[in-house]
Amino acid sequence: MTVMPSSPAVPFAVFALASAFAVGACSRAGGDPASKLAVPSVPDSLRPPDGEALIAKVLAKGTQNYECRTNDNATYAWKLAGPDADLTDETGKSVGHHYAGPTWESTDGSKVVGEVKAKADAPGGQGVPWLLLKATSTSGTGIFSKVTSIQRVDTAAGLAPSTGCDAQHVGARQNVAYRATYCFYSAR
Repeated sequence: MTVMPSSPAVPFAVFALASAFAVGACSRAGGDPASKLAVPSVPDSLRPPDGEALIAKVLAKGTQNYECRTNDNATYAWKLAGPDADLTDETGKSVGHHYAGPTWESTDGSKVVGEVKAKADAPGGQGVPWLLLKATSTSGTGIFSKVTSIQRVDTAAGLAPSTGCDAQHVGARQNVAYRATYCFYSAR
């Protein structure tokens, strides 16, 4: 699934490389729908706990939403308010939505909320960090109801703005386009 970047700020070569990774990350080995999902190559800190198996992967396209806030030491910075992304399978079929929490909600009615356990810089520094998250709650009876860990990999863009947050702009919001692959794990 290769789509042109929605922002000229994302160089095409970087986006194309990230798209190639996204199609390959956590994909079905050998292209056979009956074969097992292939675990992505990640730093050791982003590996799920022993005893968990990869059960699903989705592609995300949307925004990382930031708000200009003041810190305790009276400095200003863009802080993540939450994502807003559509989730699709490799064919582009809608399979859910990703939003603040962070929460992933499937079209089958199941939902998982996660908490960041580890992060690593995206290769090349051109995307939001890769993450390992632990599921803190699940609901429903579908695919996300079984999730125990989540990885965010193969990210493209979505980094916080580097300018524009100061005393005159506290509360201002910036939505930055991003793409990622999310891999979902469950206890065996």
